Amino acid sequence: MELIKVDNEQTARLFIQIHVDLNKHNSQWIRPLDKDINFVFDPQKNKTFRHGECVRWLLKNKQGQWIGRIAAFVNNKYRTKGDEQLTGGIGFFDCVHDQAAANLLFDTAKQWLQERGMGAMDGPINFGERNNWWGLLTEGFHEPLYCMNYNPPYYKDLFETYGFRPFFYQICFAINVGVQLQEKFYARHDALDKDPAYKAQHLQKNKLEKYAEDFCTIYNKAWAGHDGGKEITKAQALQIFKQMKPVMDEKVVWFVYHNNEPIACWLNLPELNQFFKHMNGQFGLWQKLQLLWMKYTRQCRKFTGIVFGVVPEFQGKGVDAYMIVEGAKLIQGQHLYEDYEMQWIGDFNPKMLNIGENLGAYRSRQLTTYRYLFDRTKEFKRHPLV
Repeated sequence: MELIKVDNEQTARLFIQIHVDLNKHNSQWIRPLDKDINFVFDPQKNKTFRHGECVRWLLKNKQGQWIGRIAAFVNNKYRTKGDEQLTGGIGFFDCVHDQAAANLLFDTAKQWLQERGMGAMDGPINFGERNNWWGLLTEGFHEPLYCMNYNPPYYKDLFETYGFRPFFYQICFAINVGVQLQEKFYARHDALDKDPAYKAQHLQKNKLEKYAEDFCTIYNKAWAGHDGGKEITKAQALQIFKQMKPVMDEKVVWFVYHNNEPIACWLNLPELNQFFKHMNGQFGLWQKLQLLWMKYTRQCRKFTGIVFGVVPEFQGKGVDAYMIVEGAKLIQGQHLYEDYEMQWIGDFNPKMLNIGENLGAYRSRQLTTYRYLFDRTKEFKRHPLV
């Protein structure tokens, strides 16, 4: 077997093509957009390069067939509370069902990370934010959500036989939109609905700057500081909302206010892979026109939960139920969608898992973030609870 480093346009195209060739016969796989993969490895676009580095390899067998790929990352801001060692990452792993081939890819990444002072590697993870390309699919092998990893079931054996152990599990919940919420949601909703200080409203695209600023406020109170997360600026929040605007459905993006101060948000989007599965990885002018037509004709009947959060001082007061019921009145009442699936929730976050369970949702899929300690005598510790 021969390893080839990705260092030019040709090998970068092969990096994408290997994934396509190894998955194209699986009817549940959806080809990612080429631009989304290329973004990760573009120093001009991916800000993670400011405090990290990455490398990619391709693997070829003796017959000259491409049989695998892997990327390795060092992100100097990647930290988990309680870690006693620096931890690097691997991702974008693909391999035929051959443990020797997988071992060669893992060993190569391990050596590269050790040379840079790392004491462990997590994978498969992204060279960037956790909301994209994070975790190995280990349960629920059906169509992936947008920017979610998809892999054959045998990848689990390749990782675990090498010595990777689950660092945390990533749980997705789904629900049929027509299912009535549990009675306790309505009871908690009604308690707040009697208080005029509370109000819920969905986003309006003609007031995008206002809602981006409200999201910024909620995000910085609810998430900044968790696992090294940093505050976002109003400009960054607005940029995020502007990027989402072309595909955004304002009726599924909700905010809650207390005395006109933003205290909670529920950000959903139409499930983009329901559009992109028809585009064979491309997103040029023609594909953009396709997307607009499919959106206009409401060909997407599934929406996805992206962010759900309540600022700390209002947690445990029923704000989550209040927001969900207000949203459900419109979403269910107008039959906007048929299915709903939430982006993954780490098993280290029991509060959020409880919300998913209480919705009456079912566990639709599980991904696993694995960790491999280079010192094999060291005690392995799971991700701490939050």
